[in-house]
Parts: sequence; structure tokens; C-alpha cells
Amino acid sequence: MPERRASISRTTSETDIRISLDLDGSGVTDISTKVPFFDHMLNAFGRHGLFDLTVRTDGDIEIDAHHSVEDTGIVLGQAVAEALGDKRGIVRFSDKAIVMDEALVLCAMDISGRGQLYWDMDVPIDAIASFDTQLAKEFFVAFAANAGISLHMRQLAGENAHHLIEAAFKACARSLRAAVAIDERASDVLPTTKGML
Repeated sequence: MPERRASISRTTSETDIRISLDLDGSGVTDISTKVPFFDHMLNAFGRHGLFDLTVRTDGDIEIDAHHSVEDTGIVLGQAVAEALGDKRGIVRFSDKAIVMDEALVLCAMDISGRGQLYWDMDVPIDAIASFDTQLAKEFFVAFAANAGISLHMRQLAGENAHHLIEAAFKACARSLRAAVAIDERASDVLPTTKGML
């Protein structure tokens, strides 16, 4: 099987981001975004997805973390899309429900090429330390659009903001890990009737 890796850089007037990703890694992460809670979430994403993931984000956090979080989602989505190549042999569809104490979050996805987020989460507070909780949705919007993933995120239970957002990142990681896996029964086949994804 060819290596499914990507290294993407993106520089704007607001952020400078470098991400390296190996979809077939072992969960080794090296994350620095200067937003500690976001670092925690990306570490969980890499570890639970078994993705080797390096992230370096230098953004205008003196304004707020919005640009850093959203643009990291853009670049991580681009890295997933590049690492997948033509998507031949992947499982494509997946869903995982993840528990974190009282929180229960479902992530379902289709690596369809038509990236969009469908978000049904009610996070009860505005901030976790320096992290604006609205940014969780902004991250997943950017990630789904650039990875070409139809991504559904749904809160089934929960009231603690930290637990809910962390369960969302872990559910996405576990679902992506399953969706990008190679289907041994169709390892040289595109999982579509259209001829391309």
C-alpha cells in the first residue's frame, strides 16, 4: 500500500501553519498552536485516530484564537484530502459514538468529496480557559469543507462543555480512523458507483 502522508503549509496575514499527517501512524503527536485547550483536543484527535500528527500554528492570538483554530482546521482538512489520494479502497463511511463521563457525542461521516458540517451540539458555556467554545464548530466546519467529508456531529447527552467538545474530537478521530481504513474485500476499488470521489 502506498504511504498515505501529507505535509501542508499555509501562510496568510493572520496565521502561519504547518501540518504533517500520516493516516497510517501510531498516534504520535507533536502539537503547538499557542491555544492550550486546542492543543489538548488535537492531541486527542491524533492519539484516538492513530494518526501521526505534527501541528505548528502561529496566529494572531493577541486578537483572539479564531483565526488560529479555523485555519488549522483548513490545513488539517487539506492534509487529510492529500493523504487519501484518489481514495481507492477506503471504507468511506463510518460512525462512532463516544462517551466522556456524562457526555455522549455521535460523529458520522462520509468521505464523499462534498465537504460540509451538520452540527447539533449545545455547548453550555462561552469559554474554556482561553478557548471560545464556539470555535469547536468553526474548526469542524473548516476541516470538513477542506477534507471533502460530509460530517455529522450530534450531542446525545451531556452538560459539561469540556466533556462535550473533547468527546466530539475523539468521536471524529475514531470515525475518521474507521472511514479511511482500507477495506480488504475491495482494496483496489473506489467505494462509489460514479467512478470518482
